[in-house]
Amino acid sequence: MKNYYIIDFDSTFTQVEALDELARISLEDHPEREAIYQEIERYTNLAMEGKLSFREALAGRVKLLNANRSHLDKLVSHLKKKVSTSFSRNREFFRKHSDTAWIVSGGFKEFITPVVTPYHIKTENIYANTFRFDAEDNIIGFDEENPLSNEGGKVQLLKQLNIEGRLFGIGDGYSDFQLKESGLIEKFFAFTENIQRKSVTEKADFITPSFDEFLYVNDLPRAISYPKNRILCLIVGDVPEIAAHILKRDGFSVRTKETFEEKYVKDVGMLLLGDNIDITDEQLQQADKLKTIGYLGDIKGHINKDICNAKGIVVFDDKKSKKKNSEFIPRRMAEFINNGDTYLSRNFPNLILPKVKQVTRLLHIHKNVPGIMAQINNVYAQNDINIVAQFLMTKSDIGYAVTDIQGEYDKDLLKQLKQIENTIKFRILY
Repeated sequence: MKNYYIIDFDSTFTQVEALDELARISLEDHPEREAIYQEIERYTNLAMEGKLSFREALAGRVKLLNANRSHLDKLVSHLKKKVSTSFSRNREFFRKHSDTAWIVSGGFKEFITPVVTPYHIKTENIYANTFRFDAEDNIIGFDEENPLSNEGGKVQLLKQLNIEGRLFGIGDGYSDFQLKESGLIEKFFAFTENIQRKSVTEKADFITPSFDEFLYVNDLPRAISYPKNRILCLIVGDVPEIAAHILKRDGFSVRTKETFEEKYVKDVGMLLLGDNIDITDEQLQQADKLKTIGYLGDIKGHINKDICNAKGIVVFDDKKSKKKNSEFIPRRMAEFINNGDTYLSRNFPNLILPKVKQVTRLLHIHKNVPGIMAQINNVYAQNDINIVAQFLMTKSDIGYAVTDIQGEYDKDLLKQLKQIENTIKFRILY
């Protein structure tokens, strides 16, 4: 049986509620716009939380819009810039699943279709409401015969479609959960990248902070091998809020603490430290998931660089500047996780890598000993791997090899690369 992916639009595929955004465009010059905005948002939230029927909320919002077709053109341009980050980077999934990735929304085709079709989503797989216009192209209502304009409209629609296959639902609102409640879909994933509604998440089969997480859990093609929301980024000490904001916006799971608590040592993947914070040798030795450390100051005397090297932990610090680069350092940490860049690292060779699409990027950190690259490339040759690009740099006792490969590969390849003598750390980037 085929798997079908039933995806919501507002606050899921996009970061925002489209009708709320349309109101901000159409009412821009209205003297009472702020009061009307709040009323439209109130309708939206009541419906999403299941406290008001969808039909009532939809009618209330449309009536308040005072919008026309020219406003819709502006809205589409705006929404194209507001596609959720994790959806935006996973176009390849939609290309490969163009027959089974569907948009089912209580929103409107007039703005949904031009936003989602560039992502290989077929127009016949977009189910949404449609506006009614008068002779002057003003929006005066919606097609009330469309099941999606009703309370429980998504349930009504899927019953009519009678799809033969396994259905998975992804959304942020109560109408998405209703699909699970009806028994029409196998699993419901509450999407929380943009907004988290307790009334929805507490009833979901899974809470998915990103589309990457959904793809990872279901072992589907994805842009990055491991969801960033699963990487624990711990911020310790006096670190400006902007640093946490940068890392949260990038999708990492961020927690801020006054000290490096023992319960986090084995799980932390990224560690951002304020000046004069010490990390003990024992803590470093136990931090097996730790990939990078950022330090707002000079690490000398605070962190054992030799242990970091031995464990393949990339360190970024600020040994010269007194400004405590609260933006630069977290950005460098994120670029290492996202792209493999080690530029301006304290302990690793400095490497800036091109961003390449439709490849698998493999990072191999090893001891800088003769012959190891020959061993790495011998593994690729034995597995008939097509190497698109390869980068190697060394610094004292550290070697850093980045290989971009194309095409399918057996998972045994990864095992072989990890088992090469003098390997320190190996990971698939994307």
